[in-house]
Amino acid sequence: MRMSALLVPTLKEDPADAEVMSHRLLLRAGMIRKLTSGIYSYLPLGYRSLRKVEQIVREEMDAAGAQEVLLPMVQPGELWKESGRWDLYGLELLRFKDRHERECCLGPTHEEVITDLVRREVRSYKELPLNLYQIQTKFRDEIRPRFGLMRGREFLMKDAYSFDATEKGAEDSYQIMKEAYGKIFRRCSLRFAIVEADSGPIGGSFSHEFMVLADTGEDVIVSCNSCDYAANLEKAQTKAPPGNKGVSGSSMERVSTPGVKTVEDVADFLGVRQEDIIKTLIFLTEKGPVAVLTRGDHDVNEIKVKNFLNIVSLEFADAGLVEQVTGGPKGFSGPLGLSGLPMLADHSVGVMTSAVVGANKLDMHLTGVNPGSDIKVDHYGDFRCVVEGDPCPRCDGILGLSRGIEVGHIFKLGVKYSEAMNARFLDRDGVETPMIMGCYGIGVSRIVAAAIEQNHDGDGIVFPPPIAPFQVIVAPVGGKDPVIDEVAERVYSNLWEAGIDTLLDDRDERPGFKFKDADLLGIPVRITIGKKAWSQGQVELRNRRTRETSLVAEADVVETVKRVLKGWGTESIS
Repeated sequence: MRMSALLVPTLKEDPADAEVMSHRLLLRAGMIRKLTSGIYSYLPLGYRSLRKVEQIVREEMDAAGAQEVLLPMVQPGELWKESGRWDLYGLELLRFKDRHERECCLGPTHEEVITDLVRREVRSYKELPLNLYQIQTKFRDEIRPRFGLMRGREFLMKDAYSFDATEKGAEDSYQIMKEAYGKIFRRCSLRFAIVEADSGPIGGSFSHEFMVLADTGEDVIVSCNSCDYAANLEKAQTKAPPGNKGVSGSSMERVSTPGVKTVEDVADFLGVRQEDIIKTLIFLTEKGPVAVLTRGDHDVNEIKVKNFLNIVSLEFADAGLVEQVTGGPKGFSGPLGLSGLPMLADHSVGVMTSAVVGANKLDMHLTGVNPGSDIKVDHYGDFRCVVEGDPCPRCDGILGLSRGIEVGHIFKLGVKYSEAMNARFLDRDGVETPMIMGCYGIGVSRIVAAAIEQNHDGDGIVFPPPIAPFQVIVAPVGGKDPVIDEVAERVYSNLWEAGIDTLLDDRDERPGFKFKDADLLGIPVRITIGKKAWSQGQVELRNRRTRETSLVAEADVVETVKRVLKGWGTESIS
């Protein structure tokens, strides 16, 4: 490919609406362009990277025994009603009616469609196990699409679905996919972590996320410094603190706290630590209001609360509801006197003594509260977010926090969909049995963005070679010298013939202009052909990642490039 014939509309300045580095650089490098909110067009270079990721995914899925299919993006609402998700999935599911007034949706995922397909075609245990996958556009109507390809409404995804006859078979299928995912991210030369995760609206008994490690990641990874425990913040467990429920301490006292509502302000006003305060948060669920208690310096983990209560909706109560259930204004809620209201409390609350709580009355708090004797808690459990330095739930180690970008998620679904949609088979004894399912997703377009978040510098993208739009760029800088141009053509042809994806910058531009574009585009290796080096029969080779340059004889270019590309390297934690 020649640069002069390529559509690469690079930008000198960062676009004003680009919030994260990958978004800025993809736009500046002319790889994507915004069509409308959360929806992007892929230009030639961006699409080349996308196709390379897609090919790696396809090769590893095929090697793992999965079979590729292509399912419709438009899905009938009746299937979603059959599974029970039509009303539960939320506003991200874009619903519409066709000309016959039949309810439909744009597919954010394909559990219903694949289950319907398999239940019609598979009858016997002899046809199992089965793993089907597709690489296809998905649509989720995000309320706040942002960060370019990181959280768009329309995106390219690989989703696979396994069907097994036994629990053991389902676990084997899950493990095969887990290993295949590791191979995919290693082949993409990405540093990643495998973490335990919550299953969310997909459902299932357990799941793992694959996180590309990046300081700019929007997800928090919790990992132990002593064992292999790792989870995302939603799933990460805390260990119950040692000790009995707090029943001793000073006596309860009502104190005036005029205009003091927040934990920080209460601590300052009363001269206590934030960890000596009990927060009483009132939530509204589809089953009614509920109170959740945490220590003042901790945050409620809403996912844990939802999973414990087996609910779908959990929202902070508004001021009116707070006053209705507590008898006092928002900002002064406390756990005493809340009759008829289910109350959950984090383990850490149970061992507190002489705590400060809201008095359910304007400008009033209570001090000297002892949860073990003063508060009627319905259930103590793990209801908070992990913080740096917490003890590991699996060993005696300490938990640390880092950041990452979710690019893959695998689920053991069990019989959630096969039971609801009657996807059954005849087992060895001729008994009708629900298939045991697994679900495995990879954000193909998100991988491109995540790779940039992990690999960039002040000059632009630093693409890993396997997913770079081109692996090498040849830049003649001889001022249209026919000898230099002839050498460039020769080097370019030799690299292509050796199977190395190469771009020839044949534009009539200054050397600095070409170099800046090469760096911005993130092409791993730049070969500069200039008069000075060529007078010695050499060309200059520059490694985009290390910025190291070396002079190489023309005859050695291909082997030197292969060595540089092969030595790029990667590592993972899992």
